[in-house]
Amino acid sequence: MAKHSLSRRWLLAGAGGLILGFGTVATRADDAAPLRIGVLSDMSSLYADIGGPGSLAAAKMAVEDFLAAPHKMKRGIEVLGGDHTNKADVGVNIAREWIDRQNVDAIIDVPNSAVALAVRNVVQQANRAILVSGSSSSDLTGKACSPNLVHWTYDTYALSSGTTRAVLASGGKTWFTLTADYAFGHAMEQEVRNVVQKQGGTVVGGVRTPINSQDFSSFLLQAQSSKAQVIALINAGGDTINSIKQSVEFGIPQGGQQVVATVLYLSDVHSLGLKAAQGLQFTESFYWDMNEGTRAFAKRFAPRNNGRYPTAIQAGVYAETLHYLKAVDELGASRDGKAVVEEMKKLPTDDPLFGKGTIRADGRKLHNMYLFEVKKPEESKYPWDYYKVIKTIPPEEAWRPLAEGGCDFVKS
Repeated sequence: MAKHSLSRRWLLAGAGGLILGFGTVATRADDAAPLRIGVLSDMSSLYADIGGPGSLAAAKMAVEDFLAAPHKMKRGIEVLGGDHTNKADVGVNIAREWIDRQNVDAIIDVPNSAVALAVRNVVQQANRAILVSGSSSSDLTGKACSPNLVHWTYDTYALSSGTTRAVLASGGKTWFTLTADYAFGHAMEQEVRNVVQKQGGTVVGGVRTPINSQDFSSFLLQAQSSKAQVIALINAGGDTINSIKQSVEFGIPQGGQQVVATVLYLSDVHSLGLKAAQGLQFTESFYWDMNEGTRAFAKRFAPRNNGRYPTAIQAGVYAETLHYLKAVDELGASRDGKAVVEEMKKLPTDDPLFGKGTIRADGRKLHNMYLFEVKKPEESKYPWDYYKVIKTIPPEEAWRPLAEGGCDFVKS
């Protein structure tokens, strides 16, 4: 089936939605209409395992948990799913369909930074809310910031800073970048270069690669021949899996060059296996086995996601959806996206997955980040036991300072 057909199938499937929690019939038409949340993700391609149907399941869990707690909302809540197929025009068309014809109030997740940046414009023009978990470009709270946007889980600044600093501290001074050729990759590559140069290292070369590539051989040969101590994979999902597998096949790690994944997800490690992934260090905001709250969520989530445990993106969808619903409840079910996002910033964040935190004026959600290392096969004691914590990175160290972002509506 063609990708556009898949997108249409997901859009239509989502139109039926999941309607939960209808309460007393309200007197105003606005109150009687259900609150609609659209989970816009990659449901069928290289990012489907890290977000996709799992993100849709996470949003539904957040709705259920919100309704199970004390609340004032009298309207129903409907959750829709859409597949943007990693194409900005497809994402924009779904967003417009949802907003113009189905009166969707908030669009959630949106992995792929090029898609998120395009959808952000549609959402702001319509004064709805966009809550980003899957996209990582730090431009979303920088030069492309919006008063209608919250960026929850991570960004290129936080991901690149923790891992790059750790590798440089261990002696990796010369770098070669292998970069996905779209907005996320470009932003992350610049962040990596900034950190490497500030810490006295050198980027000796780099190459841009097409998204969703199956063959990285020519790119990896360029990286290998550069003699750089560190080969930074600035890609995600299926591209990360393929490039790591092929780097092992070419004997790159065995030859002494360090392969670093700037973005790595639990589902990637599961697909690679610990034998191939062991020793990889990376920065992330969430791991299912951190505490009792994260473990309880994972055990509830896995049966809804074909037995697969949650990635950070899916955890972010749950947390941001829950916080959004709390803000809507505080405002008396307002459909004003800018007002709801402003209320989200006023309310302290507190959930079992990311803990206590805040949302900054530019829309950046602030919480700890962690430097993880993938365990050796013999260190794993039970299913999905893949990571160990190397370092906790506090918010003041993890995130780009507000004054350096260039967000135009934030007063310095």
